[in-house]
Amino acid sequence: MQNKIFEEAHIGPLTLRNRTIRSAAFESMCPGHEPSQQLYDYHTSVARGGVGMTTVAYAAVTESGLSFDRQLRMCPEIVPGLRHLTDGVHAEGAAASIQLGHCGNMSHRDICGCIPVGACNGFNLYSPTIVRGLRRDELKPLAQAFGASVRLAREAGFDCVEIHCGHGYLIDQFLNPYFNHRRDEFGGSLENRMRLMTMCMEEVMEAAGSDMAVVCKMNMRDGLKHPGTTIEESIEIARRLQSLGVHGLVLSGGLVSASPMYVMRGEMPLQTMTHYMDKWWLKYGVRACGRMMVPTVPYEEAYFLADALRFRRELPDATLIYVGGLVAGDKINEVLSHGFEAVQMARSLLNEPDFVNRLRDDAHHRCGCGHSNYCIGRMYTLEMACHHHLTEPLPQKLVKEIERIEREQSTL
Repeated sequence: MQNKIFEEAHIGPLTLRNRTIRSAAFESMCPGHEPSQQLYDYHTSVARGGVGMTTVAYAAVTESGLSFDRQLRMCPEIVPGLRHLTDGVHAEGAAASIQLGHCGNMSHRDICGCIPVGACNGFNLYSPTIVRGLRRDELKPLAQAFGASVRLAREAGFDCVEIHCGHGYLIDQFLNPYFNHRRDEFGGSLENRMRLMTMCMEEVMEAAGSDMAVVCKMNMRDGLKHPGTTIEESIEIARRLQSLGVHGLVLSGGLVSASPMYVMRGEMPLQTMTHYMDKWWLKYGVRACGRMMVPTVPYEEAYFLADALRFRRELPDATLIYVGGLVAGDKINEVLSHGFEAVQMARSLLNEPDFVNRLRDDAHHRCGCGHSNYCIGRMYTLEMACHHHLTEPLPQKLVKEIERIEREQSTL
């Protein structure tokens, strides 16, 4: 098979040195909602490791859009720190992107400073907290916040912005009938449910101008047994994003509040997750109900490929970016051979920041990730980190959990 990884990739006005992108997996490296030296060190190490572009994850466009206390919030005060990061990434030869979004109801007053907001009134079991539905008069200012955040990203030296329209965050809460039960012009038909997304993207595209790339992360499927957004509707959403001038679509799936392991695959390591939690009631709640609330979804390489290929057929002119389960050169080349412009990866580059350079030396290289999801388990409290790179010893109970999950994964 032809090695396509090291061909240039083209996303709107942006040309990447190769077809690999560090996906916007949440780093949890921004205490105080501002960039840290740890965030700089990680992204520059990935850039040094050969990736075409690295994406800083999940920056909230408003304070109400924050999910975590170690998450970026876009505001003028953080621009110098972000500029330092983009300068470092560029010095290593890679492009820099930043993911912008709003968490919607996936937050708590302690984090976002208000009653969490979403498409509708309700209760978020995962925080847990009541949720207030956004009023119509609040939607235009929220859309404008996306445009303002793009302007800050430009000032900070980013080459690309990724707008989060999936995974059950705010834009997806309007798109998805699982969340959206509104009876106004923002609810009901798919055309109505796309109104907020359209408003946001019009602001984004105006702010991006002609020289900044814009991609959107979107869901193909929700991973739900009950009705949500159908794949046919998702294709129509993709067509709308194309018509708005978006330069690339990142094809993902799953809802963080209802089907999180459909996004990430494998088993959530509950011992690891609860070990790092500091709220005793949350520890016991997760230990008691975690397996029911976060069921395992088996991991396999390129687990979104079948659905992504349907998008490839239905959207022949779209620039599509594949994400999900890429840990080896052979599978990456297989995916690229189907006409995807680029691939996104996260755990491969956490396990081996120089994964792309290793692929240059050995086209068949497979990274050393064992899919224990330890990195995800600790991400909700501490920074995302691979257990292979820790300097401190792990408690024996976590070692046993990692070994068990990796052993079970290796037999699949």
